[in-house]
Amino acid sequence: MAGGDEGSLVPREVPGSYGMPFVSAIRDRLDFYYFQGQDKYFESRVDKYGSTVVRINVPPGPFMARDPRVVAVLDAKSFPVLFDVDKVEKKNLFTGTYMPSTSLTGGFRVCSYLDPSEPTHTKVKQLLFSLLASRKDAFIPAFRSHFSSLLATVESQLVLSKKSNFNTLNDATSFEFIGDAYFGVLPSASDLGTTGPTKAAKWLIFQLHPLVTLGLPMILEEPLLHTVHLPPILVSGDYKALYKYFYAAATKALDTAEGLGLKRDEACHNLLFATVFNSYGGLKVLLPGILARIAGAGEKFHQKLVAEIRAAVADAGGKVTIEALEKMELTKSAVWEALRLDPPVKFQYGRAKADMNIESHDAVFAVKKGEMLFGYQPCATRDPRVFGSTAREFVGDRFVGEEGRKLLQYVYWSNGRETESPSVDNKQCPGKNLVVLVGRLLVVELFLRYDTFTADVGVDLLGTKVEFTGVTKATSGPESAV
Repeated sequence: MAGGDEGSLVPREVPGSYGMPFVSAIRDRLDFYYFQGQDKYFESRVDKYGSTVVRINVPPGPFMARDPRVVAVLDAKSFPVLFDVDKVEKKNLFTGTYMPSTSLTGGFRVCSYLDPSEPTHTKVKQLLFSLLASRKDAFIPAFRSHFSSLLATVESQLVLSKKSNFNTLNDATSFEFIGDAYFGVLPSASDLGTTGPTKAAKWLIFQLHPLVTLGLPMILEEPLLHTVHLPPILVSGDYKALYKYFYAAATKALDTAEGLGLKRDEACHNLLFATVFNSYGGLKVLLPGILARIAGAGEKFHQKLVAEIRAAVADAGGKVTIEALEKMELTKSAVWEALRLDPPVKFQYGRAKADMNIESHDAVFAVKKGEMLFGYQPCATRDPRVFGSTAREFVGDRFVGEEGRKLLQYVYWSNGRETESPSVDNKQCPGKNLVVLVGRLLVVELFLRYDTFTADVGVDLLGTKVEFTGVTKATSGPESAV
């Protein structure tokens, strides 16, 4: 990799332009959503200014965000400055240059919007760590139970209509799985019934609508989604129903929260956010993304996964255990590679705490105190200066072996390096290890059940759309294919 010692390079001005106030920000927003798309939007500006650190506008801009101007860090070397809470402040920056109304979160600024310097951040993150630790033995059996049922439904649908929409099944299954795994209470067995995923999705859209496109004509979407905030009152009933479930289901966790000095209602709003926005919202994007990449890797790669997974499970007496999963090096690599290419959260932000220098592969740039820093993660995690000529391709065994594991420091999906761990002092995802576990469990469940499968891959609202088109059962020959 190129790049010199920061101390040996003279800091230069960050190139780029914000253009005319208001007008340029709107024009750039149209490029981002309609004329170029996300990847091309950032790549074209890197090409234009000959730099991976550039000044640009980011959506949503007027009238949603007061100031769309950022310094974008778009390579693997500059990007990690966003993780350094000694250098950047993370207060109210979870969704970037705008912040959804706290009316959507019970009137509280929840943990994702807190800087680690704020006392409540420590308490809530301790609560989340405690919850995950207390339920660690529930995750594998809960996942296998729920996703085994999902795959049985896939098979039934393939017989009936020759295709099966994984995203639709995953939305319902993931919501049930999370409630079961985190709290031991199925949402469908509560007053929510089967409405939980719909209510959750509606609430998510009210927070994320400035950053998405529904595929509607621009003339409709711009005023509806990207100009003013949708009124929280329209989703208040859905939120109250979700809150009621969490307040009843999370009794033990809320008792723990009170012991940490959190009020019960604030803790419940934080648990709801972490579970629905972070965990459920993450799985809505993560699992289709992994499935799409595995599908695209083809039958020969599937055979390698089959051999590794079934051997490790056989060695464990036919059980899927943590120890068995740890032996599956190719399976882990494949999940990390999917997370590298398709991180569930693509944008990160931080505000400079002081004047500082940011180093890219080729230069050092001066940034002033108070400036907003922005990272588009796919630019960083597909950096050819790190990952070579295959940086944009799925290479399932990329992280296998000693040399492969060295590249894990450049996998940033969790708001931190894959080689680092979340703590109360940073903003790294508290469920980082659980996310990788769940991704591996999906792959394991697939290849304990099937020798191979095929799927059509497209685009969904928040990520990738996957439709199964065929599966070949593991227990017999080609005649079992559907």
